[in-house]
Amino acid sequence: MGGTSKILIVDDEPFNLDYLEQELQDLGYETVSAADGQEALRTIASEAPDLILLDVMMPVMDGLTLCRMLKASDETRLIPIVIMTALDGIEDRIKGIEAGADDFLTKPVNERELLARIQTSLKHKQAIDRKIGELHKVKDHFAKFVPEAVRRLVAANPDAPGLEDKHERDVSTLFVDITGYTRLSEELPLAILNRLVERYFSAFLDRIGEAGGDINETAGDGFVAIFQATLPYAQAIRAVDTALGLLADTQALNRENSETPLTIHMGLSSGVALVGSTRFEGIRGSRWVFTASGPVINLAARLAGVADAGQILVCPETVRRLGKRYRLDKIGRERLKNIAEAVEIHSVLGLSMPE
Repeated sequence: MGGTSKILIVDDEPFNLDYLEQELQDLGYETVSAADGQEALRTIASEAPDLILLDVMMPVMDGLTLCRMLKASDETRLIPIVIMTALDGIEDRIKGIEAGADDFLTKPVNERELLARIQTSLKHKQAIDRKIGELHKVKDHFAKFVPEAVRRLVAANPDAPGLEDKHERDVSTLFVDITGYTRLSEELPLAILNRLVERYFSAFLDRIGEAGGDINETAGDGFVAIFQATLPYAQAIRAVDTALGLLADTQALNRENSETPLTIHMGLSSGVALVGSTRFEGIRGSRWVFTASGPVINLAARLAGVADAGQILVCPETVRRLGKRYRLDKIGRERLKNIAEAVEIHSVLGLSMPE
């Protein structure tokens, strides 16, 4: 009848505890007990019950104090509390209502009334739990469409997150592109190619997220990741480490996918960009995206554009920040599309060999 609902009985009278435990267990409920409010708090902290039967007069901490504490906490306020009062305990009932009690039982407890009160309170609790569960599912679903950087802004200041504010930030920008995507799109059915790209990009995005990077934008064959940190050299190192990790991820995936292996090439630049979130308004609503703009973003894209398969090309400012951590191959100065001056380009070969 009671299912597996757990009921906490809080009463300092051993006879009352024994009686209620026996009655509830016979009805199919699981029970735990406490002799005062403080013991009840410790019990609730270890595993929250589905309902609390609470006596008023107890040593150490009385029932009304416990009730107020539980109803004041976000973690416990939804646990139904049924206060047990004496037949003439009208004052206790009034104070119980003020403390936030959900229902009352009159002592000595009648079995039918006990069952009715418990069933009603548990039904309300289950209805609330279902609604909260549905809301969490909706929240989690829509969170997938909100960039992590935007979620951080909201979490930091939920009342006034300043979502539309953009600021100049020193960043390292990683542009990742699939090599030969046009050729692949001609050779493979579109559905197969999409599944293949999703599989690789899912691994890539996980690695970028773990490294603290934010996705600026994605396209069918590539994406841009932005790395921000207090120390410029730290964010550049994080970006290059991530790029090397993406090459390792690609090799691992290719071993599993030997029939249609993919290769990637990357460009990486460092400098100041205008960073923030952007809201796109449409007829059917609005959508938030994380954005970064400026010459440093364009430079990363141009470096990726001239990179060969499996190559990571970096700009002079990124090289300056990396120190001697990596083995670099100096390619030379090249003119890049829409970049006014020729750029001295280096290729990242890997971590420096220990001396």
